[in-house]
Amino acid sequence: MSAALESLLDLLDLEQIEQDIFRGMSRSAVVPRVFGGQVAAQALVAAGRTVPEDRGAHSLHAYFLRPGDPGAPIVYSVDRIRDGRSFTTRRVVAVQHGKPIFHLSASFQVHEEGMDHQAVMPPAPDPETLPTAAEMLPRYAHRFTDPSMADRLLEARAAVDLRYVDAPPFATAGEPREPRSQVWFRTHGKLADDPLVHVCMATYVSDMTLLDSVLLAHGRGGWSVGDVVGASLDHAMWFHRPFRADEWLLYDQESPSASGGRGLGQARIWTADGKLAITVIQEGLVRVPRD
Repeated sequence: MSAALESLLDLLDLEQIEQDIFRGMSRSAVVPRVFGGQVAAQALVAAGRTVPEDRGAHSLHAYFLRPGDPGAPIVYSVDRIRDGRSFTTRRVVAVQHGKPIFHLSASFQVHEEGMDHQAVMPPAPDPETLPTAAEMLPRYAHRFTDPSMADRLLEARAAVDLRYVDAPPFATAGEPREPRSQVWFRTHGKLADDPLVHVCMATYVSDMTLLDSVLLAHGRGGWSVGDVVGASLDHAMWFHRPFRADEWLLYDQESPSASGGRGLGQARIWTADGKLAITVIQEGLVRVPRD
């Protein structure tokens, strides 16, 4: 296991300070606020810690309410909404400086057999044939507004091996493309067998690139290039089938719409052997800066 992955797992391992109340820390992100994937993953950890082990997460719905302060702890308060025979529902509110910054509802289910079908996995190249982030990002350092941005991106993603199938938005700024993006990802090291760990890790990664397809449609390079400003507004995930976040997963993303200063991204996450593991939908604030 890499040191970066070990550090990320420590970040997600919340401190329980009272029944159904947990505290998490943050670390600096590429933008001057708490990374949305971090607070979503920590909130799911808090919810999962209050659920029987035989119930796995099958969906989450969340809203980002205020920018998080990376220099202050985050308190997660869990409300036990329902404990049924098959389903368990939890609501989590993340608070900083006395104000809610994030709200999550999550549902957990006992495993059961049932009807089974899925869409067909789209074509994608072998991830091992694609350049790593360390090989790819320095090529575009001249495009970033901050000369240190390539190093900061590498540090922020050091726990995850994330490989773009096609050029990322910051590589083709000024050239509108089809609003679709693919990345392969897996953690830099093996994880424990606890399914909650893998679900939370996928939740963490899911916020990294989902709005890329919105940017591609308009030839925008993104926050690191400085030709848009934005933030995640809401986030929803459905966990369909078992998967491991330490094995290759294909994140197939597209944007069906952008309007009113908001862009919508939707995606499917597939295992390398073609199983549909997760569906993700996110809307984000995406604004063109005023001169």
